[in-house]
Amino acid sequence: MRKSTFKRVLITGASSGIGFDAARALAQAGYEVFAAARRVALMEPLREFGVTPVKLDVTSPDSIAACLSVAGDIDVLVNNAGYGYFGPIECVPMDEARRQLEVNLFGLAELCKAVLPGMRVRGNGRIINISSVAGKAAMNFGGWYNVSKFAVEAFSDALRIEMQPFGISVVLIEPGTIKTAWGDIAADHLATCVAGSAYEDAGHRQAAVMHKGYSLNAMSAPSVVTKAIVRAVTSYRPRTRYRPGRGATSIVFWHAVLPVRWWDALVRQLSAPWLARFASRL
Repeated sequence: MRKSTFKRVLITGASSGIGFDAARALAQAGYEVFAAARRVALMEPLREFGVTPVKLDVTSPDSIAACLSVAGDIDVLVNNAGYGYFGPIECVPMDEARRQLEVNLFGLAELCKAVLPGMRVRGNGRIINISSVAGKAAMNFGGWYNVSKFAVEAFSDALRIEMQPFGISVVLIEPGTIKTAWGDIAADHLATCVAGSAYEDAGHRQAAVMHKGYSLNAMSAPSVVTKAIVRAVTSYRPRTRYRPGRGATSIVFWHAVLPVRWWDALVRQLSAPWLARFASRL
């Protein structure tokens, strides 16, 4: 299989989890890697693998400019930074909703806009955006996170069409259920958000189910996403989409084929009393 000739990679959200693991894997594969995040100290262990940690707040244009002044001309941008704040749409503060969009969409877009001129001049480059199956199928109490990831999907599709004449590839990675700290953080946000509201009982049940699910071994390891990122970087002709992890393909399939009301009923089961009782016994 032919491989890409890219050399320099910038990956965001690299202070932990998938971003940290992918930065290490790409460096071991021979790439010059710049790992970017707000918490630079957490990335210091990556220096052992030849990775250069760089401070980056994706919501700050000045921080983006400073990061790129260190990283230089980037061949591949991996937009991995992002987070999820779960809660009913009615309850999530609008400032928090806007912040999710600032991080998950607009920060990603600012980075793309910053590196694309250089890629266009060189006649090649690659943008890899980490989305989620949550960008394909709405989840109970995940509304604003879904909005941000649906937007990443549309942004990436539009950008791919625009960049094709310039030899720049745009790739989406849509993980399924991955065992990381993300799930527990999202569940904690949900439990806090519903306190004292009309959604309190259902929200606490779903948060408990999420905590239990992320404590078990039924989910895929983060390494499956790292492998997809490495394939997307190294392949001469990458796919437009990769769906690593358990549930990634099946969730998209069933969301597409089930009647809408059936799907709605299915995802509401995450907050059903019977499922919470079952999860508590596991």
